[in-house]
Amino acid sequence: MADTRESTPQDLVEAAGMPVGSGIVEPGYDPRLTNEDLAPLKDQHWGSYNIFAFWMSDVHSVGGYVTAGSLFALGLSSWQVLISLVVGITIVYFFCNLVAKPSQRTGVPYPVINRSAFGVLGANVPAIIRGAIAVAWYGIQTYLASAALDVVVLKIWPSLAPYADVHQHGFLGLPLLGWCTYAILWVLQAAVFWTGMETIRKFIDFCGPAVYVVMIILAGYLIYKAGWSSINLNLGTVKYTGLDAIPIMLGAIALVVSYFSGPMLNFGDFSRYGKSFAAVKRGNLLGLPVNFLAFSILVVVTSSLTIPVFGELITDPVTTVSRIDSTFAIVLGALTFTIATIGINIVANFISPAFDFSNVSPQRISWRAGGMIAAVGSVLITPWNLYNNPEVIHYTLETLGAAIGPLFGVLIADYYLVRRQRVVVDDMFTMAPEGRYWYSKGYNPAAIIATVLGAAVAVIPVLATGVPGMHTTAQYSWFIGMGLGLLGYLGLASRFRVAASSRVTEAVPMPVPEPA
Repeated sequence: MADTRESTPQDLVEAAGMPVGSGIVEPGYDPRLTNEDLAPLKDQHWGSYNIFAFWMSDVHSVGGYVTAGSLFALGLSSWQVLISLVVGITIVYFFCNLVAKPSQRTGVPYPVINRSAFGVLGANVPAIIRGAIAVAWYGIQTYLASAALDVVVLKIWPSLAPYADVHQHGFLGLPLLGWCTYAILWVLQAAVFWTGMETIRKFIDFCGPAVYVVMIILAGYLIYKAGWSSINLNLGTVKYTGLDAIPIMLGAIALVVSYFSGPMLNFGDFSRYGKSFAAVKRGNLLGLPVNFLAFSILVVVTSSLTIPVFGELITDPVTTVSRIDSTFAIVLGALTFTIATIGINIVANFISPAFDFSNVSPQRISWRAGGMIAAVGSVLITPWNLYNNPEVIHYTLETLGAAIGPLFGVLIADYYLVRRQRVVVDDMFTMAPEGRYWYSKGYNPAAIIATVLGAAVAVIPVLATGVPGMHTTAQYSWFIGMGLGLLGYLGLASRFRVAASSRVTEAVPMPVPEPA
């Protein structure tokens, strides 16, 4: 399925737009399970750069900066935070490679590869859960971009300040100005989703590098103001040292994994384009450990310099930019972070629901319709209430992690441990009872039960943080859900005879392409 065409940055646009004809619809495929967005790709030509560009867009956002900055509120020294970030992102790198392989080998997106584990109809369960989570992230990222835009508006028209006060002119927790900027960005993104292929390409090409440029300039400005000697990587009050810091660092590591748990789960939506699994792994290495380490160092340096320059620790880049005296610098910096955050929405939170919701009803819901469903839902959940302070950030990530973890565990257990990497692509597109993935009326009870039980147990510590020990346990909701989903599925798969009913031993392993 792979070819040798040279990849370009515009290949990333193909995933965002999914032009008609990108998948091969075989004559025997059931229309209730098939459209050209979900069918196996007729060519796969992404190189390492394309995967790297995806992670650049995902990492370099206000959300990524704020999440990394929120770790400084845990009472750790900055070097401990940096270690936690690196360890956490390395775990993400490893798990992303696990998720990448089945979709890269078969050329199908995340909801389709799940049909082998959940059944051809049961795969709608993880698709809807992941799609709903994408809706939440779509709203959160749009809100963060609108907050950056607020800074620009207030700098140009300071008389609008009363309308930025939620107590004077507010509704559902958001001030009138916030509603206006949110609406502007909502419409802009919807327009880009609907018709803006060239605009998408420009966003993707610009976002990741632009944030680096702005952050380097910002760090240089702060160094100019405070001097090199003012860089102090011990931010705030260090409450934990020695062995006492280990549990806090483990919690920070878990938080990093939870932050990336969404794009990590449906990474198959992107790895399916990889011309080889080796190319995907290289892209992951560059985009995750290497890129995230560089980004995190800039976050630490920039945040540390806000103390001598502004007299307080500021872990929000837009707030830092807003404190600069130059109107031009404020407008340029805030607009850059705004556009970058729109970029991550286009890449991470449109493609996922586009595939997920399309999987529910392929003939009725196209990729465009899936994206618009996410856009509408993003307003209804009032995302500004989900991401307005470090405590709420952690609560939100822990809740999402509890739901995502079991889905990850089931997929990995099924593909690697039960199926031994043997998947018959054509059987994922048939409703015939004799199909390998029909199970019981299209559903695999083992996968459904393991997911429900894993999520139910994992969310208990999140909801019961008032109970002694539960607050700490909640930090590991993704790991708890993932472990229970994996182990639960292995046990239930044996009881429900999944390997026998799907005729695993008769399936031929997918061929391994030559390394690129």
